[in-house]
Amino acid sequence: MNIRYCSIPRQPPPALPADLDADRLNAIVATRFTWLNGTVLHYYFFDGETDGSVIPIPGEETRRWVSWVGGKDQQDVVRESFRAWKDLGIGLEFTEVADRTEAELRIGFQRGGGSFSRVGRSALAVATDQRTMNFGWDLTPPDERSTALHEIGHALGMVHEHQSPFAGIVWDEEAVYANLAGPPNFWPRERTFHNIIRKQDPAEVNGSDWDPQSIMEYPFSPGLILEPERFRAGLFPPGTISETDAAFARRWYPSFGDAEPPRLLPFRSAPLGLDAGAQADFLVVPEATRDYTVATFGESDAVLVLFEEIGGEPRYLTGEDDGGRPGNASVTAHLVKGRRYIVRVRLHSSWGSGQTAVMCW
Repeated sequence: MNIRYCSIPRQPPPALPADLDADRLNAIVATRFTWLNGTVLHYYFFDGETDGSVIPIPGEETRRWVSWVGGKDQQDVVRESFRAWKDLGIGLEFTEVADRTEAELRIGFQRGGGSFSRVGRSALAVATDQRTMNFGWDLTPPDERSTALHEIGHALGMVHEHQSPFAGIVWDEEAVYANLAGPPNFWPRERTFHNIIRKQDPAEVNGSDWDPQSIMEYPFSPGLILEPERFRAGLFPPGTISETDAAFARRWYPSFGDAEPPRLLPFRSAPLGLDAGAQADFLVVPEATRDYTVATFGESDAVLVLFEEIGGEPRYLTGEDDGGRPGNASVTAHLVKGRRYIVRVRLHSSWGSGQTAVMCW
């Protein structure tokens, strides 16, 4: 069976102290890719004549320049897939933009370049003239639309289900390597290992133990899986967002109510009182134009992000993740009198007294 597979780019491991407490380490690793809830993810489709790159052509011993630009029919499948995730009632927003420098997610349609996406917040480390997501084949056939849902799942912070250490999958490894080395993937052993055989660290599993029906589960031909026995004849997920997928999205990105977040007033600390993985939001409306600092306090690992409201939409200004460090998250930005700014804080973990707070000054 000729099944095309997504290939996640390699991610460097987080730079964390070697002697970090196991509970802190696990909490940081489990949430390091997820966005702060309430983020507006702007996406851009490459559209320039020079947008493209030279790639090896699968199955051929040649290289050539191939465009990243896709037709409206391909773009529409991706737009529909963003709507499908949003229709779950999650707290993220997806907005298409025409300027690549405004986009957190930059999307190409390079045929032969494989399909892939950066996982969650790791997209922020990619240069603005480069792709964070690519679709390497035609998305318009009904059985290929799942590819767009799958890659957007990665962009939300989801990883491959079949690589969960809790799945209990035992591979016929040589059969897997041989299968992926042939058409239509032509993968070398290292890429097959990274995307299929390799087990995730248990701390990376921030969703279910294993959901064979997940949109993040690859299909597999007969003869590749030895255990569980029922999948020896093949594993064929439906290619739709499963209930477990939806539960993941709603857990990390619950829908927002209409209530305005509380004000964070200068020089007044606001207790957080968060459980691990939970988030608090605050509104800052400066009474003077100047540089302000926003910081967390307490024995904690946290992500702190500052947004400016522009046209009623929060736009990212700056942020810091202090996970694994001895200090606290702190950002400084020039804020303008009367404008509205949103402070979002998500707690990885806390220790000691467990008391945490945030302050603006």
